[in-house]
Amino acid sequence: MPETELVKVHLKVKRFDPERDRKPYWQEFDVEMEESDRVLDALHAAKWYHDGTLSFRRSCAHGVCGSDAMVINGENALACMLLIRKAGLDITIEPIRGLPVIKDLVVDMEPFFEQYRSVMPYLVNTDDPGYTERLQSAEDRARFDDTTKCILCAACTTSCPIYWGNESYVGPAAIVNAHRFIFDSRDQAAGERLEILNQRSGVFRCRTAFNCTNACPRDIKVTEAIEEVKRAILYGRV
Repeated sequence: MPETELVKVHLKVKRFDPERDRKPYWQEFDVEMEESDRVLDALHAAKWYHDGTLSFRRSCAHGVCGSDAMVINGENALACMLLIRKAGLDITIEPIRGLPVIKDLVVDMEPFFEQYRSVMPYLVNTDDPGYTERLQSAEDRARFDDTTKCILCAACTTSCPIYWGNESYVGPAAIVNAHRFIFDSRDQAAGERLEILNQRSGVFRCRTAFNCTNACPRDIKVTEAIEEVKRAILYGRV
């Protein structure tokens, strides 16, 4: 088989260690990669062969766990899904915005998960199902199918300008996960979730910028889901 041609990729990575640095700074790396490699592969090359102190998260590396969300060339993306041929040969990488930086590209996700937990992201049904499953029609399942795809990467929430300026805002990802149960015909807690999301920190903070929809690596119609939750609150219909 013919050898694959390598290209030189220039990485510019924002680094910051709160225990050592007064402010963030940029570090640059030149790595040789194939165009079919991913940005995550380029980060691995920088860490393994240039500077082992570079820190970033990644787990499955296949776009399922969502752990390697970061700002790549100014936009939120998963480093394991973005190919070099699409990102280009000059790549700027920063941590996702709106969350405290622990080190380099690693952010503290606890504020994000606190907002997620606040919307009761689980099925609530106190009826005894007996010896069968809680069944629903294909039409009922389709009602919330899109919002089941969330992988909690925080790409949508940390792309939201309202979230950047207001840490109390519940954020798009929490609303998406509330939507998944609000419109589930088997669930009995839609009213409670809608009450939570009708607070000052809830859905009406959204200004419909569509950043969240554009940032979602799973192509969830995030803004549409937020609007559906708003209408459920306003009109009292699920």
